[in-house]
Amino acid sequence: MSAVGLPTTHTLSLLDVCNVVVTFGGVVALDRVSFKIPEGKVVALIGPNGAGKTTLFNCVSRLYTPDSGDIVYRGQSLLTTAAQHIAQRGIGRTFQNLALFQNLTVIDNIRIGAHTRTRGNLIADALRLPVSRRANAASNAAADRLIEYLHLQDFAASKVKDLPFGTQKRVELARALATEPTLLLLDEPACGLNHEEVNELSHTIQKIRKDFNLTVLLVEHHMGLVMSISDHIVALNFGRRIAEGTPVQVQQHPDVIAAYLGGDAA
Repeated sequence: MSAVGLPTTHTLSLLDVCNVVVTFGGVVALDRVSFKIPEGKVVALIGPNGAGKTTLFNCVSRLYTPDSGDIVYRGQSLLTTAAQHIAQRGIGRTFQNLALFQNLTVIDNIRIGAHTRTRGNLIADALRLPVSRRANAASNAAADRLIEYLHLQDFAASKVKDLPFGTQKRVELARALATEPTLLLLDEPACGLNHEEVNELSHTIQKIRKDFNLTVLLVEHHMGLVMSISDHIVALNFGRRIAEGTPVQVQQHPDVIAAYLGGDAA
C-alpha cells in the first residue's frame, strides 16, 4: 500500500529528504526515502528496530553520507557540509547515548555548545583578543540563560558524571539549544526516562519549540510521547517509508500496524 501523504499546506519546508539511499556492505539501510519537514513543526520518525531511523538521522547530522539522493536544508544541500560545521548551519542534535563531556561541569558542557556559534579561534583565545573576550562573554551569558531555563541551577558546578541520567539528558538538551539551532534533532530523548520524566519531557519539547521558534525532528520509540507532541509522523520499515501523515493517520495505517505487530497488511 502506498504511503499516506501529508495534507496540503502552505507552511514552508525547512528540510527536504530526497530519494536518500544508504547501503552498508551490500545491505540497504535506506531505500529511496523522501519526505519534507515543514518549518515550525514537530516531525517524528518512527519504526521498528532496524528500520533505518538512526541511519537517516545520521545522514541529516552529516555523520553519514548517502550513496545517492540529497538532503536539502533551507534551500541548500547539506551534503557538502562537514559534521563539525553542522551547528553553524543551524542544526542542533542530542544523542540516544549521551555525548557529553563526563568530567566537565554542566556549565562547561553548555558553554561548549554556545562556543560553536562564536567567531573565536585558538590564536584569538591564546592572545585574549577582544573578539575572543566578546565570544566567551556571549557563550557564558547563553549558558547562564539555559541553565535557568531548564532548571539546572543546582547542578551548574557539578561534573556531568555525578548526575542522574535524566538530569544529564537535560544538560545535553541545553547544550544543543546553546548552538542556537533552527532545526533540533532529538535522538530517542525518552530512552531511559521514567513515566514522570517522560511527561516532563513532553512539556519541555512543546515549550522549547514555541519559545525558541524551532522545528523539531524526533526519533523515538515511546509512542505515547510521539503521538502527544508530533504534528507529522514518518514511519519507516526495512529502510523504506511505509506511511506519512498526522498521528491518527499513521497510527491507523495497516502497514504501520503490520510492522509493529507482525503479519501482512490488510
